[in-house]
Formats: sequence, structure tokens, C-alpha cells
Amino acid sequence: MNTSLEFLLLLAGCTIVTLLPRVLPFILVRNFTISKPIEKWLSYIPICIFTGLIVESLFTKTTSGLAANWTVLAAAIPTCLIAIITRSLLTTVLVGVFSMALIRSFF
Repeated sequence: MNTSLEFLLLLAGCTIVTLLPRVLPFILVRNFTISKPIEKWLSYIPICIFTGLIVESLFTKTTSGLAANWTVLAAAIPTCLIAIITRSLLTTVLVGVFSMALIRSFF
């Protein structure tokens, strides 16, 4: 495989564009203190993103409207129950992955 200068420049550019939004906020706010109301508001952002991803997977658009994706729903129910009971991110993720793998192996 030949590696050209254009490819290396493209790779470097993509690396910079990917790293900047992930690293720059941490560099900028490490010396700031965030007020309690802002900190509480920011704590809801991961929940909102997670909910958006789950809802997008649960429903699919068909010609007649929205339809539930039953395999995802079947995996989401035990995962949500485990999340509520244990409040452990690792356990929740493991149960979700295991549930989805188990369901996909049978359906």
C-alpha cells in the first residue's frame, strides 16, 4: 500500500478535527468552577442523549407510520429494570449487551 502526502495530511486533519471538540472543552474549563444550578442542569445531558438513542432504536418508520422494534424492546425492558435496581452503569451495559445478543441469536 502506497502512502501519499495527501493521505497523511487528510489523516492529520481528521485527527485534529476529531480531537478538538473532545479535548478542548476540558482544557478550557479545568480552571473554572461551575455553579450548582448549571452543574445540575448538565447532569441531565447524558440521560437525554441516551433516551434519544434508545427511542430512535425502539421505533422504526414504515410506510403506514411508526412501528415498534420488538427485539430492541425485549432487550430494553430487562436492561431498564437492572438499571433501576442496581444503579450501576457497568451492570446495565452488560445486561443490555447480553440481552440483545441472546435475542438476536434466537430471532
